[in-house]
Amino acid sequence: MDPADLWRIAHAQGIRLPTKDYWEFIDLITVQRGQKKSFEEYLALYHWTELIQSSPLAVEESVYSVVGGAYRKANITTLELRYNPMKRNRGGEQDLDHIIMASVRGLDRALLEYPVKGGLIFCLDRQFDFAVNEILVEKAIAYRRRGVVGIDIAGGRNVDFRYRDYATIFRKAKRAGLGITVHAGEDEGPQSVDEVLRFLDPDRIGHGIHAAEDPALCKRLAERGILLEICPTSNLDTAVVSGADELRRFITTFRRSKVRFSINTDGPEMLRTTLRDELKAAVRAGFVSKDELRQLGAWALEASFVRRTAAS
Repeated sequence: MDPADLWRIAHAQGIRLPTKDYWEFIDLITVQRGQKKSFEEYLALYHWTELIQSSPLAVEESVYSVVGGAYRKANITTLELRYNPMKRNRGGEQDLDHIIMASVRGLDRALLEYPVKGGLIFCLDRQFDFAVNEILVEKAIAYRRRGVVGIDIAGGRNVDFRYRDYATIFRKAKRAGLGITVHAGEDEGPQSVDEVLRFLDPDRIGHGIHAAEDPALCKRLAERGILLEICPTSNLDTAVVSGADELRRFITTFRRSKVRFSINTDGPEMLRTTLRDELKAAVRAGFVSKDELRQLGAWALEASFVRRTAAS
């Protein structure tokens, strides 16, 4: 969300920030254009945003701000906002259902005010215990008629984490009508995407760029029509690719293999970008042509959990 809104919400809640200077605060929670951070350093930026948003009032205002801001800044009319409710309840101090209902209220307010279709994706975390992640899946199912449209897994590396361990509860979520997207092939190799395909039956893959290193895997992605959510600025700034040349080569491989993909923002305010900026940059860098943008947009809409929910 907009750093100015985070600053306002932090002060309204009396949160003690590490600086009293607004511009230093911006530097604390965003990545400067062209600045490189490791993948783990990038994830660490979320510490302050998650802390500030850790109350029902803050969550409601945050969701409302993000949806309205996306429409005003980039004319986004279909939006899926993913977040982890467990990272907004202060380790159990705040009631989880209150946090979730606050996000629903924020979404409802935004949809009343703007011509936007929107939904929420609950994001599990690779560093959480299975039991904690299972609660998030159960909550997503419980709130599937209140604006929750899908589930995801993201977060930092955990040597004990296995995608395959989530096969049963992901099948349950899919039977309940939730969309499935999973972060894989970002800071991990193609084997992570392979494991997700074999055990979690995803509709989409978050990032998935390193799948390009395995031709047989690309063929399976194409055959199953799974869409990759590619985020160029994020991938370059977090150095999960060696540079623009490697990313261009990966995208060319997907194109030749007929793998569906879309261009996305990841954390737009944190990375100081918008979807419009991402599309323009992708064309300038030669990742895709201007004529291809229409096809990518069509694939993104076809893969949208919001559109699928509205049609059912």
